[in-house]
Amino acid sequence: MNHYLISEAIGDIAGSAYEGRHHRIKDYDKVKLFSSRARFTDDTVLTFACAEAFIDNLDMTMNLWKCANEHRHAGFGSKFKLWMASHDPQPYQSFGNGSAMRCSSAGWLAKNEEECVRMAHETAAPTHNHREGLKGAEATALTIFHLKNGKEKAFVREEILNKYYPDWANMKYADFHDSYTFNSTCAGTVGPAIICFLESKDYVDCIKLAISLGGDADTLAAIAGPMAYAYYRKMPDALVYQVMKMLPDWMAKVSERFDEIVNSK
Repeated sequence: MNHYLISEAIGDIAGSAYEGRHHRIKDYDKVKLFSSRARFTDDTVLTFACAEAFIDNLDMTMNLWKCANEHRHAGFGSKFKLWMASHDPQPYQSFGNGSAMRCSSAGWLAKNEEECVRMAHETAAPTHNHREGLKGAEATALTIFHLKNGKEKAFVREEILNKYYPDWANMKYADFHDSYTFNSTCAGTVGPAIICFLESKDYVDCIKLAISLGGDADTLAAIAGPMAYAYYRKMPDALVYQVMKMLPDWMAKVSERFDEIVNSK
């Protein structure tokens, strides 16, 4: 396998076209990968920043701060923008889904469950030090970790979804698709993203299920995408090629180096 970080970027970029009140979509059959509006957002910037911090042993807070400020127009939230503007950035007890969308590198890199949890918390803590923010990163990274190590979907539902988000554990996609609305919290995003993966048939199906929930499309797909790749172990080459053309050089270099390190483990 290769392009581990790209599995997040595809979801983010594909979903970005369906962000905003006037672009959200509920019709699976009308989801296009990619629309002319598609671009990478803060989800991808921060995912790559976390990965770079891990592989180069950089300070996580400062690398997130640096990379965010180098991409100031990537769609950051209002509180995160205030954090970016600070010369002494401190965590602000966020429980938003930003912690879950950027933590996939922890799941790919970790050698065991304990290390996965520690690394997931490390990606979240610079801003999302609320228990729910940490939990969102932990549940997402552990899902990727266990899937890459061969666990089945039933394990994810029983040991991750039931433990971290029990309100979602017995839900099916059809149970909440019609009523689901925009939700930027971990509690309202991670469970649905996991369910999109659980009910998917392949990587692309997972991305389209996440987008057609009509919610925080780029983040839902960015969270679900790496889960699907960890399980199905393949993504369409054409999508990978399209995304690689859209990413700046520093991300392409991080992606290549990250693949080498994960595969060497």
